[in-house]
Amino acid sequence: MIFEKLQEIICDQFDLKPEEVKMESDIVKDFNADSLDVIDLAMSIEDDFGIEVPEEKVENIKTVADIVRIIEEL
Repeated sequence: MIFEKLQEIICDQFDLKPEEVKMESDIVKDFNADSLDVIDLAMSIEDDFGIEVPEEKVENIKTVADIVRIIEEL
């Protein structure tokens, strides 16, 4: 369920189709994201999941799986 909701957020933010977003997808390389995009994504995740992602965790986001792991930890 976390992945599906996250997939929806990523698709909206980066104008992607759901099949383009996989657990192993690299946020920067696969979605052409820059550091501001990653911060925007983190803010969207915080809003949609009702959590607060610490800045040091945002800096370590590389893949979709990293984000899922962070959400599960929080």
